[in-house]
Amino acid sequence: MKLEARIFLWIALFCFVVAGVYGWWTQHDSGQLEWAGTAALVLSGGLLGLGGSFFWFVSRRIDARPEDRNDADIAEGAGELGFFSPGSYWPFGIALSAAVTGLGLALVQYWLAGIGVVLVLSSVGGLLFEYYVGNRAPLR
Repeated sequence: MKLEARIFLWIALFCFVVAGVYGWWTQHDSGQLEWAGTAALVLSGGLLGLGGSFFWFVSRRIDARPEDRNDADIAEGAGELGFFSPGSYWPFGIALSAAVTGLGLALVQYWLAGIGVVLVLSSVGGLLFEYYVGNRAPLR
């Protein structure tokens, strides 16, 4: 996770430096600070810094992964990465629900956006509890 932490923190630093240069440049060029771009760059750097610091703290608590070591072989990263559902239709339902929500917001139809939010929450719940109900439930 140290690799991810470094990537996030370096990009956060870049955003902060660019925000300073951008703010100085707009102030110097037009005599007035352009707040939208400066705020967007500062907030982007803050969000990247938040993620990078999370990865940094997590990397201190876990053992070094092969990605974090310079002397690691490619074969050390082989193996099972986790469980991924092979035949789940719930991700498609989540995407369709998010599309309905986005369409409702884009057309300023709040009733449609509300229906979309309910559909998103329902489909996320279906994905979350997919292996706890129905035919895929564990035997007791």
